[in-house]
Amino acid sequence: MSKKEDIKLLRINYLRGPNMWTYRPVLEVWLDLGELEDFPTNKLDGFTPRLTTALPALIEHHCGVGERGGFLQRLEEGTWCGHVLEHIVIELLNLSGMPTGFGQTRSTSQHGVYRMVFRARDEQVARSALAEGHALLMATINSEPFDVNAAVARIRDKLDDCYLGPSTAAIVAAATDRRIPHIRLNDGNLVQLGHGARQRRIWTAETDMTSAIAEGIAGDKDLTKTLLKSVGVPVPEGQAVKTPAEAWEVAQDLGLPVVVKPSDGNHGRGVTLDLQNQADIEAAFKVADEEGSEVLVERYIRGNEHRLLVVGGRVVAAARGEAAWVIGDGRQTVRELVDHQINTDPRRGLTEEFPLNRITLGEDPVVILDLQRQGLTPEAVPDAGRQVLIQRNGNVSIDCTAEVHPDVAHAVSLAARVVGLDIAGVDLVSEDIGKPMSETGAAIVEVNAGPGLLMHLKPAGGSPQPVGKAIIDHLFAEDESGRIPVVGVAGSRGTHTISRLVAWLLHLNGRHVGLACRDGLFLGSRRVERRASNNWDASHRLLMNRTVDAVVIENSAASILRDGLAYDRCQVGLVTDMGGMDSLSEFDVQTEAQMYKVLRTQVDVVLPEGVAVLNAAEPQVLEMAELSDGDVLLYALDGQLPALVEHRAKGGRAVFLQGGAAVLADGASETVGANVDALLKRFTATQTAVGAEVDAGIVLAAVATAWAMNISPELISAGMDTFVPELAA
Repeated sequence: MSKKEDIKLLRINYLRGPNMWTYRPVLEVWLDLGELEDFPTNKLDGFTPRLTTALPALIEHHCGVGERGGFLQRLEEGTWCGHVLEHIVIELLNLSGMPTGFGQTRSTSQHGVYRMVFRARDEQVARSALAEGHALLMATINSEPFDVNAAVARIRDKLDDCYLGPSTAAIVAAATDRRIPHIRLNDGNLVQLGHGARQRRIWTAETDMTSAIAEGIAGDKDLTKTLLKSVGVPVPEGQAVKTPAEAWEVAQDLGLPVVVKPSDGNHGRGVTLDLQNQADIEAAFKVADEEGSEVLVERYIRGNEHRLLVVGGRVVAAARGEAAWVIGDGRQTVRELVDHQINTDPRRGLTEEFPLNRITLGEDPVVILDLQRQGLTPEAVPDAGRQVLIQRNGNVSIDCTAEVHPDVAHAVSLAARVVGLDIAGVDLVSEDIGKPMSETGAAIVEVNAGPGLLMHLKPAGGSPQPVGKAIIDHLFAEDESGRIPVVGVAGSRGTHTISRLVAWLLHLNGRHVGLACRDGLFLGSRRVERRASNNWDASHRLLMNRTVDAVVIENSAASILRDGLAYDRCQVGLVTDMGGMDSLSEFDVQTEAQMYKVLRTQVDVVLPEGVAVLNAAEPQVLEMAELSDGDVLLYALDGQLPALVEHRAKGGRAVFLQGGAAVLADGASETVGANVDALLKRFTATQTAVGAEVDAGIVLAAVATAWAMNISPELISAGMDTFVPELAA
């Protein structure tokens, strides 16, 4: 078989919000199959066996068949390579640790050109998977070698570089379970939960309620210990020292054995335990001195190291540590024994996804010091059967949440409150965490801000704990979603004017409203930016604004096709018409059915407690009523329109024109609202671009949308009378 020409990737577009394909962000790729348009998979000799050998898990892909092995069936029957690329990319993402199941491939009006999409939580990771998948597909088609493991490793590296860390991801996942929206604010782990004035922020396990003073206190171990001691929380006796000689003097005063550690270190760095003699204590001083600003000498507390997670004053998880040992065989060095007996544990790794870290001799001076205390070096060969202590602490990963005694939980939560942390990792040493601290001689040795969560999410032993949920429940009351009212306005006919009218009425209703439309970016009645070059970015900025408690966003069909919606769900979604298709040739939207698929996105995202506002005079817009998870409010000029009459007969709400005024109907009851004729006259008299396109239908759409937001008919009427159509220059 002759070598096939490469599939061309014509366009790659990241749809950042709900779109015509799905509610979630996707990467949309326009493909030109070229000569491969004439070669479905059943005409490519040996293709299917080569592909399934490279990616055996493709058998799990159901595809359109709806059962295991469905995609392989499609390969055998013959499917086009754009569809194959979709499944390859999905499988590579699954293998790299970012599982996804959504993908679609559809033909366009151009011969051999397809639109392929797949779920993309992160754009850069998705692009990396696409590039690797493209290369794998072409290598398979042309029977060329391809290293799948190396490709997966490259995607995983991109994932580690770009995506949220596991602790932050767990909190975000818990927020998603509560239907709380989130916005990533930087390339790291700073995330906004909720929108506008109701948002909260997290930075891994720190929140916008985490006090900077409390963080400073937690970073000073000596000060922390003083505060804990003042409220009766057991802490080890100790003292700050300035020299190795002073460390030995203090150790003798406290009584041996002792612990030497830095005053402001973290993650156990520079901490040496169970020190019994002068040489070891002075050596430990030097190790600790390199890690922190001061060195502390403390009485050694016997027992296991424990980490307890306190969220909002309550212990929500606990993990126990275990010392790491190796057993000599008389042949291997300590370094080799560590690699073979400890680092081969699948729970250990170099990235955040592993509950235990790999131990690298030479990188941790405390480990070297402990070896020296045993008369060994990393290159020494221990006798067969000899147990060698490698690491005393830093292996906290055995879940023991169910064992925590109430007395221990009380002391630990008190410690977090005294320091002032809303989320804290409290380190406690105890021989038995299931007994009161007074019985075991246990003590709290540290209180940490921004604690890691992985030991509780993926413990090396025991049950995972729902710590992400605990943090979300701490930040948001049970009945809170972090959402502010969002009004989405979609269509082509006067949608910017409708958006301005609705924003004005919300402003009069006491809302601190933000508006993004083709006329610019507005806060209240003030325009702060003229005609934003990217409506999605402008809209997103409003959702990030802490002063805003309601948002109105105009969405054209082009903006939905280019970026998706800027929000995941909305309180009110308006669709005015199906026009504007002439301007969408670059997106290959050429039929009303395609246009319907684009504009329905606005209705698809209406919240269950929200309202879809639809133009009943447009048959295809009216069809969208069945897509709304919330209520439906119809509007039309003619109050006798059959769709309106039927909707009202079922108890639905409607707005129509009668005698020059808007009538707000709720079932059989009617309320006369805004004077539409008077408003139109004022618009006509205004020499602006706005006035040129305003008609009664546009005004009715705004009235209906405002009513859907529960603005009273009286305020709607007064607001229409006071609206100023012209914009300041």
